[in-house]
Amino acid sequence: MNVIGTPIAAADASPTTRSHRRQVSMNGFALREDGTAIEIRLLDLSYDGCGVECAEVLVIGEKLKLSVLNRGGIEAEVRWQRDGKAGLLFPAEAAPPKQQAPRKYQRMPINAEVMLRRLGKINYRVIVRDLSPDGCKVDLVERPQSEEHLFIKFEGLEPLDCEVCWIDGFCAGVRFVKPIHAAVFDLLIARLRA
Repeated sequence: MNVIGTPIAAADASPTTRSHRRQVSMNGFALREDGTAIEIRLLDLSYDGCGVECAEVLVIGEKLKLSVLNRGGIEAEVRWQRDGKAGLLFPAEAAPPKQQAPRKYQRMPINAEVMLRRLGKINYRVIVRDLSPDGCKVDLVERPQSEEHLFIKFEGLEPLDCEVCWIDGFCAGVRFVKPIHAAVFDLLIARLRA
């Protein structure tokens, strides 16, 4: 393992491509393997990692459990540290993606705001980009896990239980556990497009 200021071995120094990071300012904690918690502040965030600021010395390769209030926790590994800042990498999903079955219904392009809730989390607004009686494509605020159950609430309807089928960047495809009845779907599309 390397500590602050020590160069990373040549094998680790190969250039890598990282996804776009959004600038953020969120306070949280990192739990070390020995059980100690340290205060951190997230500076930027993407689905594969984040930049943090902390007063503690982090060790390259160290495993942490990162936690931000009302956002849950995620495993992370320290990739670099310098001048009180560090880069953390989130582990890739271990399970291979499932083969996508052909869709039963054609998706209708829309641009509508709905409420989305992950189990045990708070509601937040997201944009639905397309919709069918069987599912939809949504923009993400937080990245769910593949096959995770969510609830989507269209105005005027009961919350719909959904399962995440795929995730791509800041979008996800979800399948409704119970498809929307055809007549209700037609009224919903007409109202969302009005």
